[in-house]
Amino acid sequence: MITYLKKIISESPNHYISYADFISAALYHPDFGYYMKEKVKIGRKGDFITTSNISDVYGRLVAKWFSKIYKQYELPLVFCEIGAGNGRFAHAFLMEWYESVKIPIEYLMVESSPFHRKLQKELIGSVYPVTQLETLEEINGFEGMIFSNEFFDALPVHVIEKENGNIFEVMVGIENNELFEKKVPLSNQIIVQFLSEHKLELKEKQRFEVPLVMEKMIEDISKIITKGLVVSADYGYINEEWMQPARLSGSLRGYYQHQMLDNILQHPGEIDITTHIQFDQLIQKGEQVGLEFVTKLRQDEFLLKAGILEELENHFDPNPFSEQSKRNRAIRSLIMPSGISSYFHIIIQQKGLKEDMAKIF
Repeated sequence: MITYLKKIISESPNHYISYADFISAALYHPDFGYYMKEKVKIGRKGDFITTSNISDVYGRLVAKWFSKIYKQYELPLVFCEIGAGNGRFAHAFLMEWYESVKIPIEYLMVESSPFHRKLQKELIGSVYPVTQLETLEEINGFEGMIFSNEFFDALPVHVIEKENGNIFEVMVGIENNELFEKKVPLSNQIIVQFLSEHKLELKEKQRFEVPLVMEKMIEDISKIITKGLVVSADYGYINEEWMQPARLSGSLRGYYQHQMLDNILQHPGEIDITTHIQFDQLIQKGEQVGLEFVTKLRQDEFLLKAGILEELENHFDPNPFSEQSKRNRAIRSLIMPSGISSYFHIIIQQKGLKEDMAKIF
């Protein structure tokens, strides 16, 4: 990876690349990128964990919720998961669907990593019918629900910083095989336009991630969907929260064997890189491209509205060592005030639906 980075940096103007270019290479290069490698990344043996890998409850509950939503809004039985990872969410969703709903559903799994697509096949196999896709470009005229869980946080971002009243872009250079940062006066007019459109005024010494790739992804989602819902689960902040003192250093982080790294230039290609997403920008960009904002909920609020407490009530087991009791503990961990769900939000957008979206729950 270092050899490749050295090449693209040396060939770049001024011998620097943007953080967005660095993250894109470190995560998605077909040979050296972290997500592309044949390496376990999610779970105890990996570097991080997701909600859907804590328990099958999450995927099952979304399946139950979709079984109500599709009837209510007369949606085709088509469910598309973007960034489907190792397939754990899809497996749980489809188990619940065929056990409870018992009617055919078209399930699309969009995943760029060949290794993860292989894991999906191994887990789901021939048990449930799914269609594996590499990119959104393979979909057209979509009607149904598009769902993602911790997808936007893994997209590349540019990094800017305000210093002495001026805005600089933080670039990445290399010397003696060591990566380093270099601040240059902001010249990328797309970033300038982004700050103006969203009325963002940085404080002195504030570092901020600019999610241009996220905005492009929202455009791409809107292009392929003609009727349905877009449901995005992720962690992030609204503009007001971004301006708080605790956020002045930004949110770009790396994860290696469940340890957080502040310096993501370490071990390129070997660590997960993530950033908290900007909810206001996701919502505003969606509105601009035809995705109407429906609601934003904390994940535990969403799970409660979707009926997670019924799972506890219907499956009580006094034996603390039983599989059901373990499952119930996982359910509680998803809705406890200090649990994982308190850090996540669900953004729901819609396109082409005329019904009253206030009754979505």
